Amino acid sequence: MRKTRVAAALAVCVLGAGGLAACGSGSSSGKTTITFMEAMSAGALKPTMETLTRRFEKAHPDIDVQLQVEPDYGTLRNKETAALSAGKPPTIGQVYSDWAATFANSNVVVPLTDYAKPADLKALYPSVRGDLYLPSDHKLYMWPFNKSVVIQYYNQKMLSAKGKGAPKTWDEFAATAKAVSGNGTVGIAIDPGGSAGPAGGEAWFEILSQANGTPVFSADGKPQFTSAAAVKAMNFLVGLKKAGALTLGKNYPGQVALGAGKGGFDISSVASYYFNAKAVGGKFPMGTAPLPTGPGGTQANQMAGTNIVMFAKASDAERKAAWSYLKFLTSADSQAYWAEHSGYLPVTPAALPKMTNFVKKNPYQKFAAQALTTAKADPPYPWITQAQGMLAVAMQSAITGKQSASAALGSAQKQAVDAMKSGQ
Repeated sequence: MRKTRVAAALAVCVLGAGGLAACGSGSSSGKTTITFMEAMSAGALKPTMETLTRRFEKAHPDIDVQLQVEPDYGTLRNKETAALSAGKPPTIGQVYSDWAATFANSNVVVPLTDYAKPADLKALYPSVRGDLYLPSDHKLYMWPFNKSVVIQYYNQKMLSAKGKGAPKTWDEFAATAKAVSGNGTVGIAIDPGGSAGPAGGEAWFEILSQANGTPVFSADGKPQFTSAAAVKAMNFLVGLKKAGALTLGKNYPGQVALGAGKGGFDISSVASYYFNAKAVGGKFPMGTAPLPTGPGGTQANQMAGTNIVMFAKASDAERKAAWSYLKFLTSADSQAYWAEHSGYLPVTPAALPKMTNFVKKNPYQKFAAQALTTAKADPPYPWITQAQGMLAVAMQSAITGKQSASAALGSAQKQAVDAMKSGQ
C-alpha cells in the first residue's frame, strides 16, 4: 500500500534484536519514518493504499510511510497485540472500535484531541464522526478509515420475471423473496457466523431489529436480544426459511447464489459490490438499492468498517507526521480516489462532487454514502464481538428449528450478559 516500502510482517521483525530495531518507527536521512499496520490486502485495496501513500509521500518528502500489510483482520489484531507486548508497536494501526477500547484501557493509544480541529471533524459524515470517540472518557481516540453500510443486491432479470422491483419495505422484501424461490432458486442465502464470531447474516439481523424499533445493543453496550423487536426480526428470518426463501451457508453464500443465478438477493456491505459484480460476471443485470424500511418507514442500517489509532510509543515527530498522513487520507481528493477504487464509502460528503462520473455509473455509491448520515455502528465495548457470536449461534438454532425464536434469543441474552460482566 510506494517509492513507499511495504514493511515485512511484524512477526518477522521481532525475531531478534537487530530485526526489531530495523522495523521501528523513527527518523533517518532527515526523514521521519512512520509505520501503519493495516489489512487492506485483498483485490484492489492494496494497490489503492499504495497509490494514496505514494501521493502523500510526494507531497511530504520529509515523511516516509511504511505499510505493514496483514492478510486479514484476525491476523491484524494478533500482530498489533504481539507488537504491543514486544514494546514495538507501529506508529498507527487499523482497528475496530472494540479493539480501540481495549487498547485505551491499557493506555497504549493516545487521544487525537490535540490534533483534530473542529473543522476536521465537521467535515465528516455524522455517523462517521460519532464512531471516533470511546465512552470510557468521551475522548477522540480514532480517525476514520474504511467505512461501509449495507445495501441490497438483486437479480433484476429474476425479479422482473415475477413482476417485481427492488422492495421498499421489509414486508415487500419477504414477499419478493418468496416469489422468486423454488425450482433450485432461493430468495436469499445468509451466513450468520458462529461462536467464533459473527458474519454478514448477523449484521442483517441487527438491522432488522433496529428497523423494528430496538437495536440489539443499547448505547452503553448492554445486550437487548429478548426485546419484542429482536424476537420479531428472528421470526421474520424463520418465516423466510419455512417458506423456502432463505437458506444458510458459509463463506458469502448470498454472493455465491446471486452470482450463480440461484439467488434473488444478497444483503451485504457496499464493499461487496466489486466481488458481487465479479461473481455475476455480466450474466444478468445486477441491481442495487437502499435497504428496505421497517414499520412506519423506519430507516435502519449498520455502519461497519474500521478506524485508525495512534500508539503511545510514537515520538512527537512521528505523531505529527502520522497526523499529517491521517488528514491526507480523509481529504476530499483522497476519499474520492479511495471510494472509486476500493468500494468503500467516502467518509466526507465533500468527496462526492469529485466523483460525478463515477456516481453516474455506480449510483449505489451516492445512496450508500447518504446512509452515513443515520447509520449506526455497534457500540465500542470489548465484549460486543463475543456477544455477536452468541447471537449468531441463536440465529442458527432458531432458523433451523432447533429452538423457538424466543428461546434461542433468551439463551444468547444470558450468555451475552455474562460476557459483558466479565469484560467490564
